[in-house]
Amino acid sequence: MDKNTLYGFLTIGAILIGFSYYTSKQSEKYALEKRRLDSLATVKIAAEKASGELATGAGAATGEAADAQKIVPPSEPLAKAAQGEQRFYTIENDVVAVTLTNQGGCVYSVELKNYQTYSNTPLVLFEGNKNDFAITFYTNDSRNFTTSDFYFTPQTPATSCKLAEGDSACTFALRLQVGEGQFVDYEYTLRRGSYMVDFDLKLTGLRNVTNADLLWSYNAFQQEKAFDNENNYSTVAYSYPGEADIEELGQSSGGKEENVKTRLQWIAFKQQFFSSILVARGETFYGAYMGYITYKPNNREHFLKQYIANVQLPVAPQRDQHVPMSFYFGPNHYSTLKSYESSYHKLVPLGGWIIGWINRLVVIPIFDLLGKYISSYGIIILILTVIIKLLLFPLTFKSYLSSAKMRLLKPDVDRIAKKYPKKEDAMKKQQETMALYKKAGASPMGGCLPILVQLPILIAMFRFFPASIELRQQSFLWADDLSGFDSVLSLPFSIPFYGDHVSLFTLLMAAALFVSSRMSMAQTPDTGMPGMKFMTLYLMPAMMLFWFNSYASGLSYYYCLSNLITIGQNFATRRMVNEEKLHKQMRENSKKPVKKSRFQSKLEEMARKQQQQQKHRR
Repeated sequence: MDKNTLYGFLTIGAILIGFSYYTSKQSEKYALEKRRLDSLATVKIAAEKASGELATGAGAATGEAADAQKIVPPSEPLAKAAQGEQRFYTIENDVVAVTLTNQGGCVYSVELKNYQTYSNTPLVLFEGNKNDFAITFYTNDSRNFTTSDFYFTPQTPATSCKLAEGDSACTFALRLQVGEGQFVDYEYTLRRGSYMVDFDLKLTGLRNVTNADLLWSYNAFQQEKAFDNENNYSTVAYSYPGEADIEELGQSSGGKEENVKTRLQWIAFKQQFFSSILVARGETFYGAYMGYITYKPNNREHFLKQYIANVQLPVAPQRDQHVPMSFYFGPNHYSTLKSYESSYHKLVPLGGWIIGWINRLVVIPIFDLLGKYISSYGIIILILTVIIKLLLFPLTFKSYLSSAKMRLLKPDVDRIAKKYPKKEDAMKKQQETMALYKKAGASPMGGCLPILVQLPILIAMFRFFPASIELRQQSFLWADDLSGFDSVLSLPFSIPFYGDHVSLFTLLMAAALFVSSRMSMAQTPDTGMPGMKFMTLYLMPAMMLFWFNSYASGLSYYYCLSNLITIGQNFATRRMVNEEKLHKQMRENSKKPVKKSRFQSKLEEMARKQQQQQKHRR
């Protein structure tokens, strides 16, 4: 690893510092918003206020609807439905169990069967009466009603619907009678092996309903060991119809909100490794108010964020209507999300453009292939690192060779500098130096191409490991979870920007980076910059030590392996390259006639003009 590689590391460091500074500012900016949305009731008020600003997308009631029987709550059926006792019903398959409640007819809780929390308890995305799901129907006589105020009646005698052997799907229906011949039906359908729950809203006889808003809000539990790290990947995301990319509200330790007045295909409440997505299966949503607030770490309920979405449904005045929707309750697993043939897989933050291509086309296929035959993900990361380093070795060798040539030419470059000490001779000095490089077959830019290739891979790994659910709760050596930090010592206090624990893989990574940088410094010509050595040998490893202490241990483990392999490659390259023979070859090359490049010709022309100007001045 030469100085160009180190420049790349320093660039990444600057980006991370800027990101930390930005998020801290965002926390202050949204502190007021957090207080304003501190309770579910206040969130409701904000959502209802925002819903009035959404584009309606529904026309005025027709003459036929105006003449029809109107909903005048409380009608006798509604008055009866306002009284009741909360009951629960379950639909489940082999991967997910969804609990429904007759109060509002909504999803009460969701448990993912194949996953557990960091404390080895059942992984529940949300549950309890603090969550809210309600559809408010607006009528042409301004007498509106909200489904959460009433108790639905199940349309099947069974209290659960579990897929039996040979069954492909199960459906559970709940009904709210609004008036004589007027019904609101919720139908939930779950298929075998799927995290997608179809949610069909059916309206019968409700001619005077002009439009409807769906309010969905819940408190998401903290699922991972590191609150701050999980929060960094948790936000609200959404997609426009026909768009391949997705939009996100962004990360914040406070809160954020957005009011979208155009059509939407789906809205996701996203955490680091799990998401809940509301999807329009038929006609798209007309618009939505979306937002979240972030809880303080170590709160009593172990909540991470409170999410909210107030969505305007494609409802218009007519007798019978069917609004097909779906919920996705499941993992942010790239292949799983990709199988639903939508843009859900973009919820996995693999990076954009070339970074995303590297992860999607190279890293994930290799990772998945190795995962079929090897159970230890620590070994998989080792093999992946070796494969990447072997593929890059020709470029690494070229970079080393370029550094060796520049180091051997350093005495000749110094002699040229002594020959032209004056500032007015800078052009001649540059011209003669370039001629020296050309004759010797060396180039000061010879190591740039290898760095340009390696840097995207370095960044791709930085994006891949924290987003890889495959590493979640996978142990290796002393690390009990490769997707979280590997604490080997808990501190009785917290160090700013470092934390209250010591991660061993991060320590080893910093030590390997120090040794690798020291070897590179020894192989690189002196730059004449006194502070460069300090930044390279000491500051950069120290910065990495602080930044990565709470990151995924799999990432620190990868970077540690990468630096250890680089150290081994440096030793091997030294044995492969005989610098005496290389220097001799360079001297022989310098004796051969060299065709001048256009750049060199321009330099000579500029030097001649400079000399003529100096003569005229004298």
